[in-house]
This record gives sequence, structure tokens and C-alpha cells, in this order.
Amino acid sequence: MDWNQIVEQVTPHIVKIETPQGHGTGFLCLYNDDHSLVGIATAYHVVDHAEKWQEPMRIHHEHSRKIAFLKESDRFIWSDPSSDSAVILFLASHLVLPSAPIELLPVETGLPIGVEVGWLGYPAIGPQELCFFSGNVSARVDSRHMYLIDGVAINGVSGGPVLYTTTIENVKILKIVGTISAYMVNRNTGEALPGLSMAQDVSHFHAAVAHLRSLDEAKRKMAAELADAAAAPAIPPAATES
Repeated sequence: MDWNQIVEQVTPHIVKIETPQGHGTGFLCLYNDDHSLVGIATAYHVVDHAEKWQEPMRIHHEHSRKIAFLKESDRFIWSDPSSDSAVILFLASHLVLPSAPIELLPVETGLPIGVEVGWLGYPAIGPQELCFFSGNVSARVDSRHMYLIDGVAINGVSGGPVLYTTTIENVKILKIVGTISAYMVNRNTGEALPGLSMAQDVSHFHAAVAHLRSLDEAKRKMAAELADAAAAPAIPPAATES
């Protein structure tokens, strides 16, 4: 699978997240069981200020030309500042998104150094255009659940998905391995030189998916218990002696 094919496949899953302070990028991460709720994954710093100050945000889905305007009361954000990761949860009816997210790389599977990855986002120098970037994994920082990547990340691309593709038994497999978090510029000579991109892995998003599934399971269990109770025969009142 060439990168142009991957971009075509992934583009419907990408959104631009606009807040009063600026914008970042996000992607479809999860649905609940009945698809009434949708989760958009992004970098925590993209939504931090808007969440802290209860500001509105706009979720632009350029592929369908739809915009979701979300007030503080219209959303719930699962956030993990330590990994710069967040999931925005809101009613799925606000947008027209694909029926299923792209799979996340399993937490226990780390990418080896040297493999090529790509990422998508809306850079500040071209905020209306979804742009593609690529590079190679330079290192994995396990203590911070993070990859260092030899490639460029520009303001506005934060929160965009980092993609990895491989072939297993002649089948092309595409996974999301993380989100763009920051770009560390090399300033050792006193001027800005090429640096490394920082990409957080998908640990927080797996946790969000698991949490939502547990809530769905609890809801199903409660509904089943209520149904059983309603179907149970009524117990007649005990007879009283005259």
C-alpha cells in the first residue's frame, strides 16, 4: 500500500479541532455500542485551555463539509496530561464519520527503530489543507509512552494520527500508532536546525475504549436485570387469617 492510498483511506477519519486559541488535528477513535456517541482522539494541549475555561470548540470534518459546534455541556473529555492525550466524546449525530475507526496498534506492540511512519494534520501555514508528512522512528521512549521521529511536525498538526503499515501473509495492515505531540528543534548552534517530532503512543486511547466498553457492558447488564424482573411472575400477597 502506497502512502497516497493510505491518505485516501484515512482522510475521512480526520478532523480539525478549532478553539478560541487556535486549532489542532484529531481523528475518529471510538464509538459506543449503539453508535450514539463518538470519540475523537487528539493531543491534550489542543483542548486543554478550552476545557479548563469551558470554552466552545468547533470540530471540522472537511471530508463531509460538516462542522460540530460543541459547548462545554455538549462534550466530555477523557484526558491524560502526562501523555498529552485526550478523547473528545460527544453525540455522533453532530458529524458524518466512517462507521468504524482505524484500528489502534496494540499497547504491547512497539514499533522498532528505523520503520517508516506517516502522519496527517492541518498545519498553521496551510490551515485549510490536510497535509501529509512522513519519517522514520528514531527511538522509543518507553518511560514516556513516546516515539521520537525523524520528520517535521508543524503547529496545527498536533493530535494528528501517526500511521504504520505492514504486510502479514500478503495482506496489507494499517494501524494508528500514536498522535503528533510536539516538534523539538535543534538549537545547539544558536539557530533553529532540523529536530525530531514527538509522538505519543495510543495507550490512553486504548484505556478510553476499554472504559467505554465497560460502561456499555454495565448498561446491558442493568437492562437485562430490569427485563428479568419485569418478566418474573408476580408474587401474590400472603393470605391473612380472619
